Amino acid sequence: MHQARAAFRHPNYRYYMAARFLTPLASEMQAVAVAWQVYGLTHRPLDLGLVGLAQFLPGIFLFLAAGQTADRIPRLRILQTCLGAFSLCSLLLLALTVHGLASVYPIYAVLLLNGAVRAFNGPAGQAFLPLLVPGEDFPNAVAWSSSIFQAATIAGPMAGGVLYGLSGSPVPVYASAAIAYLAALGLVSAIRVRAVERPRAASLGMVLEGFRYIWRNQLILGAISLDLFAVLLGGAVALLPVYAREILKVGAPGLGILRSAPGVGAVAMAIVVAHRPLTRHAGVAMLWCVFGFGLFTVVFGLSRNLALSLAALALAGACDMVSVIVRQTMIQLATPDEMRGRVSAVNMVFVGASNEVGQFESGITAQWFGAVPAVVLGGVGTIAVVALWARLFPALRRVKDLARGVTC
Repeated sequence: MHQARAAFRHPNYRYYMAARFLTPLASEMQAVAVAWQVYGLTHRPLDLGLVGLAQFLPGIFLFLAAGQTADRIPRLRILQTCLGAFSLCSLLLLALTVHGLASVYPIYAVLLLNGAVRAFNGPAGQAFLPLLVPGEDFPNAVAWSSSIFQAATIAGPMAGGVLYGLSGSPVPVYASAAIAYLAALGLVSAIRVRAVERPRAASLGMVLEGFRYIWRNQLILGAISLDLFAVLLGGAVALLPVYAREILKVGAPGLGILRSAPGVGAVAMAIVVAHRPLTRHAGVAMLWCVFGFGLFTVVFGLSRNLALSLAALALAGACDMVSVIVRQTMIQLATPDEMRGRVSAVNMVFVGASNEVGQFESGITAQWFGAVPAVVLGGVGTIAVVALWARLFPALRRVKDLARGVTC
């Protein structure tokens, strides 16, 4: 098989990638339905921010336990349990909608449960991937994994938006999400990996070791924190229902297309990186791409044209994908297997903060200043963060060849 598809030589990887497509597909379908349903009930941007906050808060309280769990309990078993729980959350949203909703608070309650499941699923999933392929194929596996994930972020919102638009109800969206989660559970259950002996005893020192490891490794700290602050400030996804309803006026199907646009750019970039690995100046490329993410966020914020808005979102997604691939490769290759769960848990907190807390920040600023100023100011803030991080973490500029591991 061509070297660009080397990771797919391994059957376990193929099963996992199929499940990895279905899981975010279900999540993104559900996210479109939740956002449209919540905004339809309240018509307040702040409530869109609270959707993100409800899913992030459990992770803050559970990430230490989740990381330790991923290093003590078989990760395959954790993933199976989480996929079953995700399907339960979709069924709860379905039941609440069928029963009739006059308030958004029951939705927030289910999102809190969903966030708790995500807190355990994220570290286990990130730490599980290196067990499926040999080290020499791992950068290729990360690139394709990111590409498949982003393909799901394209198909999911579009499918969710179309289903919601055709039916005028989130019911078929939630039902489809539950089915997709259960199908992913079946695929993950087909994976066979060698059992690894892990320590059963736990101590506070062991739980906190992920923090200490990242703090000592300034390269990883710089990459993770760059993504945290860049996406925290520059994330415009939370406000897409406002743009779809009031600015671009494209309705629920249009919201699905807007949410898919970053994934289109991300998939294209991930495929490029899979075929042409980052063999020169990977760190510099990452910094420039985060700068581009902020710039295209500003363009989207100012746009009143659907085509320009879609192009800006797609280019922002392409830029963000470079940062994702560089960061994930550095974290997984530089971390011993017995610590990957704890380090991945800390990383998931940063990722969750950048995404869900970023949604909350966008909702608050949009409530205060309006949607357009909130998006534009966030993009400008991302550009400023890149300039500052390039000076604070000079090691980022020296990262070179990811195809042969992390070299500086």
